[in-house]
This record gives sequence, C-alpha cells and structure tokens, in this order.
Amino acid sequence: MAEEFQKNVTGAILAGGLSRRMKGIDKGLLQLNNKPLLEYAIEKIRPQTSNIFINTNTHITEYEQFGFQIVEDDIQGYPGPLAGISACLKLANTEFILCVPCDSPLLPDNLGANLYQVMKQHSADIAYSHDGTRAQPLFALIKCKLAASASEYLMSGHNKVETWYKQHKAIECDFSDQAVKFLNINSEQDLQKASNIHIE
Repeated sequence: MAEEFQKNVTGAILAGGLSRRMKGIDKGLLQLNNKPLLEYAIEKIRPQTSNIFINTNTHITEYEQFGFQIVEDDIQGYPGPLAGISACLKLANTEFILCVPCDSPLLPDNLGANLYQVMKQHSADIAYSHDGTRAQPLFALIKCKLAASASEYLMSGHNKVETWYKQHKAIECDFSDQAVKFLNINSEQDLQKASNIHIE
C-alpha cells in the first residue's frame, strides 16, 4: 500500500515567497550546516513521493541545479503560497500533491503516510498537519482534482490557504508527537536553533 500511494504523489516544495522576514534572502538556498535548506526538504520527501516540483519565482537557475522541475506561480504579484499550490496541482499527473515549505528542514518521515491515512479515514480531499499547538496548513496532502477550484479562488482575488481549505472537506492530522519537525526558519535565531538539532 505504501508503494502504491507513493506512486500517486507528487511532492511540491514551496519556495516561491519573498522571504521578507529574512530580508529578501531566498530561504530555500540558505545554508544550514553547509547544505541549502531546500536539499533537506528534497531528502525528506523524495522517499514519500514519485516526483518533485520546486515552486519558485526567483533564482530559477540556482534552483534548476537541484534537478527537479521548476514550477512558477501562474498568477503575477506573489499572491502567496496558494498560488504555488495551485500551479503544482495543475501540472501534477498524480492523484495527490504533498506540499511542504522549503524552510522546514526537519520534516517528518511519515508526513505523507499519516496525512493519507487520515484523509482516507474521513473521505477528505485535503489533509493538513497540526503540531499540537497550531495548524500547519502548508504541510498538506491535496487531491489534484481540486486544481480548478484553487485557480478560481485565486482569480476571484482571494489567497488565504486556510479559507480555501474550508471550501472543501479538509481534515487535520495530529503530529503533536513530532512538533519539532515543523520548525520553520524565519530568522537567524531559527537557523541557529535548527543547527543545534540532530537531523537524521
């Protein structure tokens, strides 16, 4: 079952933001222990997926060096991560995409499997993570049949991921036992904290 599920999933690494909190430095290319953050994300989701998209709108040449298909937002003006999700949903030829942000190097090894299990149990179209303290909507498994819905929502002038989720059957998946895995790098302090945590 795990192998069958993996064949039906495209990984979507979201690196399309403006990195305002990191003074415009492209977070996917930031070095953590002499390795770019994006590389950690690739290593974590590669065993969980059949293919990987990198959603980015800047530093295209640098991101191409990782060897995966680059997917740019198809809506101008950096409307937020839903634009990247929408673009990946349109291009994927699998049943699901597994979304993760590029700046979370610890990612759970069982992210996709747990999200899929909860999705199946509740006959949902979207399953997203909760770290025990708050929802983590960008760590999500989404059915690609929702591509048109995401595009229409964005074209209507809206861009909130959580609000779009509410238009569909979306279910939270409890990862409270792995809360540290959702560490998000938004500052130099976060980068230092991550460097002090053992990354398997």
